[in-house]
Amino acid sequence: MELQVLEIKKRYGSVQAVDGISLTASPGKIYGLLGPNGAGKTTTIRMIMNIIAPDEGQILFDGKPIRPGDKNRIGYLPEERGLYRKMVLNELLQYFASLKGGRRGYIQDRIDGWLERFDLSEWKMRKVEELSKGMSQKVQFIVSVLHEPDILVLDEPFAGLDPVSTEALRKAVLDLKKQGKTILLSTHIMEQAERMCGEILIIDSGREVLCGSVEAIKSRFGKNSVIIEFDGDSDILQRCELTTDVISYPRWIEAELAPGATPDALLGYLVGKISLKRFEVVTPSLHKIFIDQLEKGR
Repeated sequence: MELQVLEIKKRYGSVQAVDGISLTASPGKIYGLLGPNGAGKTTTIRMIMNIIAPDEGQILFDGKPIRPGDKNRIGYLPEERGLYRKMVLNELLQYFASLKGGRRGYIQDRIDGWLERFDLSEWKMRKVEELSKGMSQKVQFIVSVLHEPDILVLDEPFAGLDPVSTEALRKAVLDLKKQGKTILLSTHIMEQAERMCGEILIIDSGREVLCGSVEAIKSRFGKNSVIIEFDGDSDILQRCELTTDVISYPRWIEAELAPGATPDALLGYLVGKISLKRFEVVTPSLHKIFIDQLEKGR
């Protein structure tokens, strides 16, 4: 089931929340909708889900506007989570599955499988209010996929998850991609988008900043970044004329080479000043491209 968003716009009073956004998400692929908080990602998703209507533009499913029967073919994980806290977990999952037409016996097998996958089996007969925040988030994801949708729309699915839960959810989404699902992933976490998405659309203030395949976008910005893993003073590169832009992480740095500077010159400058563990010339990370493009557009 292909999703097409064609030049949609949405205004709230004097604020243009979304301004001419277009994208195409296809079966068997993960399409990333990226942007900072307040960029218009959630408003775009709410229009796709027919929660609110666009002021202009079209949203098509397999080339047609959404029809009543299409709703059961879509799974949605909203940014604002909400579960019935007084219900027993298994009953809650059965209830949500029934809303999408799920058969009780068949759905129970799927519930048991997903609970086992996310290490939640022992919580099956416990009330939702007893679950941790991370557990509840995994349950919300299970709700969105129990009815085996053709399209899966995920709004900030990794927000607030610990690393183990994040990896479990990432693998689950990639498995659904292999099954041929169409997946729209909204996030501001660039590392996850770079690892998972084939194509992306970066938006800011409701407008397109950059779009295309991750590979093509990274290639477009050239192989002029250097990854440096080290022991020592990271401020050394802040004072170096061989680099123009430096992003520091714990124990490693991504630096952009200055015009005319070479990797060999930078390596020679660093030798003896810090203890190098890795020095690699790479295309810029999606995180760096994201930051650079937003700064240029503001």
